[in-house]
Amino acid sequence: MSGLEQLTVLLAGLGAGVLTSTVGVASLLSFPVLLAVGLPPVVANASNTVGMTPAGLSGSFGYRAELREHPGVTVAVLATCAVGAVGGAVLLLALPPGVFEAVVPWLILFTCLLVGAQPWISARVRARLGPDAPDRTEMSPVTLFFAGLTGVYGGYFGAGSGVMMMAVLGLGLDIELRVVNALKTLAVMASNVVAGVIFLVVAELDWAAIALLAAGSVVGGYIGARIGRRLPAPVLRGLVVLVGTTAAVTMLL
Repeated sequence: MSGLEQLTVLLAGLGAGVLTSTVGVASLLSFPVLLAVGLPPVVANASNTVGMTPAGLSGSFGYRAELREHPGVTVAVLATCAVGAVGGAVLLLALPPGVFEAVVPWLILFTCLLVGAQPWISARVRARLGPDAPDRTEMSPVTLFFAGLTGVYGGYFGAGSGVMMMAVLGLGLDIELRVVNALKTLAVMASNVVAGVIFLVVAELDWAAIALLAAGSVVGGYIGARIGRRLPAPVLRGLVVLVGTTAAVTMLL
């Protein structure tokens, strides 16, 4: 890579780190940059996963207060996404490159719709359960299942997985959006760590790209957490829908 390309990858890591801890579409920034500087798709995908792991770590550290509010949910999200990511990493290495390219934009658009409609859907669910029903602060089997599927997708490709996890947790739990955002960041971290370990052993990686992404993303992830915890819920939800929809439409075009 030339000096300009190295700077571009570093800045992409910084920006993607901020996105990891806020709106959750980080790979839609960093992955295309790796392709643009000449990395093959599978190498770029695996290198992106490893290089973006520090963003999830620093972002989760930045959200440590939120993650302590519901420790049972935190452990469940961590475990399900870690297990799911194993399957996702295996799929990446076994399936032809780009097998999900046609599906990913539609998945992101659908989950953006769910994130935007979550207050209305949750209100309808509460109405059906009755006014005396307790808040849903534990992961149900259905929520665990879809969190695990999101972990599989995160280990395979990951673009938009944060938005998907926000939709799953936002619909399955009655907790504040800032906590959901923290859990989403933890989920992305879990997927990246597990898939990254597998890629370190069996995948071809570009270590220069990884180092540049990691250097930028570790700073961006923490900055993003500081921003994300201060955003009002309607603003955060609106940003997630806007950025996710824009990214999906860009992929379709």
